[in-house]
Amino acid sequence: MKRLAVAVDDHPLDYAEFEGVIPEREYGAGKVEIWDRGVYEEEKWGDDEVIVMLKGEKLRGRYCLIKFEKVKDGWLLFRCD
Repeated sequence: MKRLAVAVDDHPLDYAEFEGVIPEREYGAGKVEIWDRGVYEEEKWGDDEVIVMLKGEKLRGRYCLIKFEKVKDGWLLFRCD
């Protein structure tokens, strides 16, 4: 199964534990939840392709990100093992 991933600006590490609701009309408005936690091991890191081994609480395995030109800053994410 493929998913669309879109690059966003870097966030301060202080945000890593934040969950809650950001009010309307504020940057990033909406519900914020931590869906998974873990680490990754880089296998390949290129301009158009990234391959990592994810070791999360939910996502585990080898995943690929391929640049998706139809969406600005878009990538296709899929399990590749």
